Amino acid sequence: MYELPKVDRTRIINTPRGLAILLAALVAIGPLSVDTYLPSFLDIVDSLQATPLQVQQTLTAYLLTATLMTLFHGAISDAVGRRRLLLITVIIYALASLGCMLAKNVETLWLFRALQGMTAGAGIIVGRAIVRDLYQGPDGQRLVSQIMMIFAIAPVIAPFLGGWLQSWFGWRAVFAFLLLFSALLAVICWVYLPETLPTFQRRSLRPRDLVKRYRQVFTSRPFLLICSALALNFAGFFLYVVSAPVFLMRHLQLPSTSFLWLFGPAMSGLLIGSWLAGKLADLPAVRTIVLGYAVMTLAVLANLLINLLMAPGLPWSVLPLFGFTLGMALQMPCLTLMALDLFPEQRGLAASCQMFIQSAGNTLVAGILAPLLDGSTLQLAFGMAALMLLGALAAFSHLRHPQAPRVQVASWP
Repeated sequence: MYELPKVDRTRIINTPRGLAILLAALVAIGPLSVDTYLPSFLDIVDSLQATPLQVQQTLTAYLLTATLMTLFHGAISDAVGRRRLLLITVIIYALASLGCMLAKNVETLWLFRALQGMTAGAGIIVGRAIVRDLYQGPDGQRLVSQIMMIFAIAPVIAPFLGGWLQSWFGWRAVFAFLLLFSALLAVICWVYLPETLPTFQRRSLRPRDLVKRYRQVFTSRPFLLICSALALNFAGFFLYVVSAPVFLMRHLQLPSTSFLWLFGPAMSGLLIGSWLAGKLADLPAVRTIVLGYAVMTLAVLANLLINLLMAPGLPWSVLPLFGFTLGMALQMPCLTLMALDLFPEQRGLAASCQMFIQSAGNTLVAGILAPLLDGSTLQLAFGMAALMLLGALAAFSHLRHPQAPRVQVASWP
């Protein structure tokens, strides 16, 4: 049923599952960059003699540069090829991890965290483009679901691993792990990663052409609505991710090794939702999206009721995250591919714009919403509910009044 194009067989992973594992590992660089070092915040404060705000700004520095570079990774891959860009960014990320590990002050840590942010997002953006280079229709949705299922393991393991590395060796060991992971991934990419974009399909990087293409994408109402729905859905969960130290350690009175209590249910929902999305790939996308929002709505209502009627505690305070991420994962492949299909001749650039919108939302959540709402679990619950409601409004505004035809993506020649 699946077959990769017959190009450069010495370097290709010739099964969808093998390709899914490699792409999921590349995508996992992003969440690993955030989740593994969250348990180390207090140790970094003491070690570098910094304030808690200065250490929080290491996350902001990462997110700001990640958001900026999401605009360019896809367009560059449209011009130079998917494989070359991924190799370069993974190698630079490894060097930035080394810089973080050796940092002697918080200003140096800001610098190398920013460099990590500039490169970490390439995997998810170019990975989406690779999927659409190779597959269309339900086949593409199934592959995205497989990637998400494998990817879901990373956020579960990351805070747990980060907490134990912190307990055993201190915060520098977290960045040593990121260095080893990215270095190994660079070697695997060099040996196995296929090039899926032929030379004749590549696009110019001339500024005038780029401006024209960016304008075309960012003025597309259907594209903006779909991407806003994706971003707002994820923001409802990401609010808890960036508030995890406060949510778990202050409100639930748990130790720094307890991050699995949050990420375990959330990523289990993501894993099961991704599996269900693959099984439902032959259904109309609208039905899957509606089902996803129905599940998310039930989770949000349960979260609000729990926080209104009960004191924060385990396991009830974390269980709604399972339902929320399950519903989110049901929709994500449909919405992601629906957006990319609007621009079949520049999938890389469209994937960049898509990720830019999501990253901008994440940055706002980390910099503004989380500090405003992490004072209580009830405020976090209301924040999740509001973000989901806005995402649903964006999605159904597009589904009820689509202003662009569904583009049929051509098969690989």
